[in-house]
Amino acid sequence: MKASPVLLISVVLVFATFLRSAYSADPDPVRDFVTGLSNFTLRNIFKNGDVSNDTGGIRAATNPQNFPAVRTQGLSVVRFKMVACGSYLPHTHPRASEVLSLLSGGPLQVGFVDTTGASHIDILYPGDVTVFPRGVLHFELNVGNVEAEYLSALNSENPGTLTSTEALFHIPLRALATSLNVDQKTVNGLNSTVPRYAPGLKKTVNSGCVPGRDI
Repeated sequence: MKASPVLLISVVLVFATFLRSAYSADPDPVRDFVTGLSNFTLRNIFKNGDVSNDTGGIRAATNPQNFPAVRTQGLSVVRFKMVACGSYLPHTHPRASEVLSLLSGGPLQVGFVDTTGASHIDILYPGDVTVFPRGVLHFELNVGNVEAEYLSALNSENPGTLTSTEALFHIPLRALATSLNVDQKTVNGLNSTVPRYAPGLKKTVNSGCVPGRDI
């Protein structure tokens, strides 16, 4: 039996809607920009952005509150100044893909783990660009002997950040011990040493790090 044109159009529309929901990040804007907005520039992100001392350096980010021009545009920007031996804890962005560009210093070791369990690790030098697909676990580590400054762009105004270790230690103790194949006492010992993702924390990697050696 031959399908009617109306049925075919309906199937195409449903399929298109499914693809959009599966592959888009934030919803498409319905107007050029937020009504009444007249300023489209954020001056000095390290002064006027969302600034914090993070795990390895200084982080400054845009959000709809400090930079209303990004509202409804489905994007945000984060800029980092990472000390030698500094590390951004392994984390995911559940609502965004990320493009990272090393501006100066470093070099920077970066990478992510895909859903097959395969790791993709690289070394970035100034001018290099890399991508972290949406939702995958990724990290940045300054393996140089000078500060690394880099810029990340994400395709969501609110990408979210979930740090791997902090997330692990929020699940029940027995479940975590089972998944790591260790006893609960060992898990408690590990928990006491894990750095937390929180403003005000500035931490380099362990004392065995020698800037510029382990590239």
